[in-house]
Amino acid sequence: MTGLALISAAIGLSSAVVSGVFLSFSDFIVRALLRTEPAAAIAAMQQINITVLRSLFLTVFLLLAPACLAVSVVAWQSDAQGQSLWIYAGTAVYVIGSLMVTIAGNVPMNNRLAVMEPTSSAAVEYWHTYGQRWTRLNTIRTLASFVASACFLIAAFFDI
Repeated sequence: MTGLALISAAIGLSSAVVSGVFLSFSDFIVRALLRTEPAAAIAAMQQINITVLRSLFLTVFLLLAPACLAVSVVAWQSDAQGQSLWIYAGTAVYVIGSLMVTIAGNVPMNNRLAVMEPTSSAAVEYWHTYGQRWTRLNTIRTLASFVASACFLIAAFFDI
């Protein structure tokens, strides 16, 4: 297995882990919070959003984008044409569907929720919109991270 294949496999597995964390939020965490008393759910989500800022998950999530871009440059400079296409696809899907959706969608929603008093009527009113829209965006991130994972794993094993 070449160095490019090993790096692709590592990125693919890391992206799968990211996808799994996102999946847990879309599948049951936010859904459970939406069934909870709004003030308690809002306070819990605010704490989750604070805690994630100092997590291993966020480190992996954020470092994957430059890793994808770097391996794309290496692939571009190599002669592994078929393998390169999978790497380019994985990079595009991860950067656009996971990172950019987070930056443009989920983070602004988290920031808006962060400054709200959980018991306020404005927070309670925003909560249901937040939960539904945030989950839709998170599902996009889940699928994008999963597709990127598949692309990188296919690239890793392309020449076997």
